Amino acid sequence: MFNPNITANKTSLSTPGQGGFTLVELLVSIVLISTIGTTFLVFFKSSLFNYLDLQKDATSFTQLDTQVARVSNVLRSTIDIVSADANDLVVYAYFYPSDTYVSLLHYYVVSSNGTKQLKADLTPMDANPPIGNPIVAQQRTFVVIDNLYQPSGTSMFNYLSATDVTLGLPITDLQTIKGIRVNLASQTASGGNQAINVQVSLRNRKTNL
Repeated sequence: MFNPNITANKTSLSTPGQGGFTLVELLVSIVLISTIGTTFLVFFKSSLFNYLDLQKDATSFTQLDTQVARVSNVLRSTIDIVSADANDLVVYAYFYPSDTYVSLLHYYVVSSNGTKQLKADLTPMDANPPIGNPIVAQQRTFVVIDNLYQPSGTSMFNYLSATDVTLGLPITDLQTIKGIRVNLASQTASGGNQAINVQVSLRNRKTNL
């Protein structure tokens, strides 16, 4: 006997399935997902590296500000200048606020294996000038800045006249120095540099030493 239900079922089974993906659709999907994933990864890495570079630059600038403030505070207590050059300065100054007498303080830049350092030789005095003498046996050397960055054409110190005009080197009359500008810089992650300059007025300087 003819059974219409069986015929209907056979017809249904022979119809291609409509719920799956063809090979072309699957490949297109993979390509799209890969493209979107790659784009997101590149954007994420770029944003992360930019953020890390900004953090590094900010930290470096904060350290720079601390260092220039430290040097400037000492120079602000200067009572006399012994010698003055672009990267070399010798003064009588109070290194610590609690010091009874000034110290003979020598700031200088040294280079070793392509790396620069700002150092300070600190020699205490047994009394203030002109009657005091350096206690050489107690001299100490400090590394003020371990990895000093100096852009081409810049110097550690500039010396200013009473009218804030930069004095040319060499300076034959040290009494004309009424101010000192301290210049520090650091290299940014992008290859540029950020600089900070602090001008110190020598208000405590004596003229009769």
